[in-house]
Amino acid sequence: MSELMVSYRKAVLADAPSIQSFQQAMAWETEKLKLDETTLQKGVHAVFENSERGQYHVCVCGADVIGSLLLTTEWSDWRNGTVWWLHSLYFKPEYRGRGLFSKMYSYVQDLAKANENIRGIRLYVDNTNTAAQAVYKKLKMNDEHYRMFEWMKTF
Repeated sequence: MSELMVSYRKAVLADAPSIQSFQQAMAWETEKLKLDETTLQKGVHAVFENSERGQYHVCVCGADVIGSLLLTTEWSDWRNGTVWWLHSLYFKPEYRGRGLFSKMYSYVQDLAKANENIRGIRLYVDNTNTAAQAVYKKLKMNDEHYRMFEWMKTF
C-alpha cells in the first residue's frame, strides 16, 4: 500500500459538508441510525459559530477531506486544567487501516502538549467496536479507570 500524502489542520466552514456526510455515515455504520439532515447541519454549523462548543479538525489528502474529529472540552478541577474529548471521529472507509488515525492522534497530542492548559485527551468507544479499541490500546490509551454511563433525550 503506497504512502498517502496527508495533512491535518483545524477545519474551516467550507469543510462542513464533508463533516456532515461523515457524521451521517458514522451514525448509520455504528447504530443504523439515519440522522435528521437539518438538525445535523445546524449542529455542525453551531460548532463553527461558537468555538466554545468545540473545534473540528480534518485530515486532508490532496484537496479531499478524508477524515475528521471534533475536540470538545471538559474542565478538570482535579487537574486545574482542561481535558480534550475526541468526538465524531470518522475516516472514509477506503482510507481506513493506513494508520491515519494514529497520525491524527499524534497531531492532536502535539496540539495538547503545546497548550499548557490542556491536561489530557479522552474518548469513548462503543463496547462492540473492538477494532477501534485495539487501535486505542496500541496508542497507549487506557480504559482502566472509568466507564461511561449516559442518558440521552430522544426527539
